[in-house]
Amino acid sequence: MLQAGRGGNASKKRSNGAATTPATRPHTLEGEHTVDAAQLPAQAPAHQSVVVHNLIKSYVGEAGRVRVLDGISFDIGPGEKIAVLGKNGAGKSTLVKLIGGVEQPDSGFVHRGLTMSWPLSFGGGGVHSTMSGLDNVRFIARIYNRPVEETIDFVSDFAELGKYIRYPVNTYSAGMRMRLGFALTMAVDFECYLIDEVLGVGDARFQKKCRDALFGRRGHCAMILVSHHRHTVLEYCSKALVLKRGRGRLFDDVEFALDIISTL
Repeated sequence: MLQAGRGGNASKKRSNGAATTPATRPHTLEGEHTVDAAQLPAQAPAHQSVVVHNLIKSYVGEAGRVRVLDGISFDIGPGEKIAVLGKNGAGKSTLVKLIGGVEQPDSGFVHRGLTMSWPLSFGGGGVHSTMSGLDNVRFIARIYNRPVEETIDFVSDFAELGKYIRYPVNTYSAGMRMRLGFALTMAVDFECYLIDEVLGVGDARFQKKCRDALFGRRGHCAMILVSHHRHTVLEYCSKALVLKRGRGRLFDDVEFALDIISTL
């Protein structure tokens, strides 16, 4: 059984990098609904925050319907960074998909009071596989009202795909897709980033490049971070959500949360 969180945060490094023009929110996605402030929990701020309230999600498998998430609730304000922890199969990636609007919950809701990235995962989130890398860049730039040529230059330089940026994404290796997806995400100034285990892509040099971009230039942004990397979680996250058997518990003491995970 999970224990209640203990107070006291370990010291965290903070970046004071200046934000540029924030991302404008695209048109409402199919299946999304707007949550009025009156529907939010009384203790949660109605604006400038992401509020996850009583999320329930289940899937039907060979053994019948399985509830993956069962009543998950938390909120995250501007600049906050929350780690999502749990063993394989605990529902971490499912939670990120629900928060990002990729999937819809059985019940509960997500109030998105911050502009939010698409979930960035090893699958290359936000990338359309039948389009070329270059067409993906143009598509994202136009949706988020970014200068097209400037965005192409940034993504081409960051992803280091060379001539392959003109090739269809479905011809890419997993690492190439991930580099393109990460570069596309960094090209838009979101207020909250959804990161699902992607900081280990590429060689050590490229991993450092990703960390510098995310925690340096985007260090002032909120993040919901799925990671098994203890050092990353301790250095950058101020809270941790531990998932076990569909239930979740939020801890202010990140190191204590990591110790719990090691015993599960």
